[in-house]
Amino acid sequence: MEPVPAAPLEPAPSGKSQFNFAYLLAVPLTILSLLIGVAGGVALDRTYLGAIIPAQASSASTSTAPDYNLIKEAYAQIDQNFVDRKSIDSKRLTYGAIAGMVDSLGDTSHTTFLTPDMLAAENTQVQGSFEGIGAEVEMRNGYVVIVTPIDGSPADKAGLRPGDIIVKVDGQDMSGETFDSVLGKIRGPAGTNVTLTIGDPNTGNLRDVTITRAKIVLHSVSWQMLPGTKIAHIRLTEFSNGMTNDMKQAISDAKAQGATGIILDMRNNPGGLLDEAVSASSQFLKGGNVLLTQDAKGNQRPTPVQLGGVATDIPMVVLINEGTYSAAEITAAAIQDAGRAKLIGEKTFGTGTVLNQFKLSDGSALLLATEEWLSPKGRVIWHQGIEPDQVVALPANVDPLFPAAEKTMTADQLNQSQDTQLLAAIKALEAQGVK
Repeated sequence: MEPVPAAPLEPAPSGKSQFNFAYLLAVPLTILSLLIGVAGGVALDRTYLGAIIPAQASSASTSTAPDYNLIKEAYAQIDQNFVDRKSIDSKRLTYGAIAGMVDSLGDTSHTTFLTPDMLAAENTQVQGSFEGIGAEVEMRNGYVVIVTPIDGSPADKAGLRPGDIIVKVDGQDMSGETFDSVLGKIRGPAGTNVTLTIGDPNTGNLRDVTITRAKIVLHSVSWQMLPGTKIAHIRLTEFSNGMTNDMKQAISDAKAQGATGIILDMRNNPGGLLDEAVSASSQFLKGGNVLLTQDAKGNQRPTPVQLGGVATDIPMVVLINEGTYSAAEITAAAIQDAGRAKLIGEKTFGTGTVLNQFKLSDGSALLLATEEWLSPKGRVIWHQGIEPDQVVALPANVDPLFPAAEKTMTADQLNQSQDTQLLAAIKALEAQGVK
C-alpha cells in the first residue's frame, strides 16, 4: 500500500472546522494500546508480566542480521542534509529505527517496542491505578485514536467515544508527532487540565474538549442485573492481576441476587495476562484444555482447565467484537470450542501470540512473540480472529451498553436501546429458558 499523505484542516460546509479522516479508516491500527495517564498502558499477554529476558545482540545469525552499514549510511545522510536541524535527535531516530524493525514483523498491536517511559507506564498500570484522563488509545497512521474510554473516567464523562481522533493537544497540532510524544503531552497529574481537539471520524468535524485529569482506579470487572430479567451482565474490561477473583465475586453476588443466566461481555477488551485468561476461562469449563501453545517448530503444549470453576452450569452467552484482543480471545475460543456458550457479536481482532520481554541496555524493551496460541481444537487465532456463532453488528455511531449505564435503566429503556448485540444475547438466553 502506498503511504497516504496527511489531509489538511479545512472548513466544513457548515462553517465548523472539519478534518478529512477518510484515509485513517483505510489503514490498520499500529503501535501499542495504552491508557493515557501519568502511568498508563495495557498489560500485554505474557505468562509473567515481570519476566525479563536479557538481550543478546551477538546471537543474531548472519542470514537474519540487518545491514548495519546501510543503517549508518541512512543516518549520515539525515545528519548531513536534513533541513530541519532541530528535529534530528539521535535517541528519537534510534527508537524509530527499532520500532520500524518491530513493525515490519507484522504482529500488529502485539509484538512491539517500548521506550523506558512506555515500559514504566505499562508496568504501573497493572498495579490497578494511574493518573490521567482514562482512555485506551492506539496510533492510526499518524494520529492517536481513542479505542475506548474507561467507565466513569474523565474521558468518559467528557464524552470521548471510540474512534475519536486526537488532532491537537492544548492547541498544538499532533500530526507527525510520535505516539510517545502525544501521550507525554496528554499525561499529567490529577487536578490539572488538558484541552484536546477531537476529530469525529464520521463527519470530520472538530470540537475542543477540556478534561480535568484524575486518579483512575481500574476495575477489570463490573456487573449489573439487567432490568426486568434474571440475567447478570458481567463486563470484563481487561485481564489484569486479580481479575479472576473479582469475576468470581461478581458471579457469586449475581447468583445471590437471583441471576439464572450470565452475559459475559468482552467487547473492547484488549486482553492482559495469560494466567488470568486461563483461570478466568476455567470458571466456566468442567474439563479439557483452555488453549494450546505452539512453538516455532510446531510443537504443541496444552494448558488444561483448572478444575473447580464456579459457573460451569449456569446458562451464558459471550459478547465479542473487533476490539476483543489476545487473552480475551483465548477465553472466547475456549468457551466456544467446549460448546459451553454461544458467541454473539463480530469477529475478534486476531492476536494470538505469547510475548516475552527482552530488556535493552537503556531501559527500553522489546515485547516479542515467541510462541503462538491455538484454541483447544487447534484453531489459529493469530491474524484470523474468532468468528462469533451469531454475527450481530452494532448500528453506526452506537456504543456498547455497559453495566454502569444500566443501573438507572428501566426494562423498557433497555429494550429500546440500540445495543443490538446485548439485546441478541438476552434473546439467546431467553431461548434457553432464562427470563
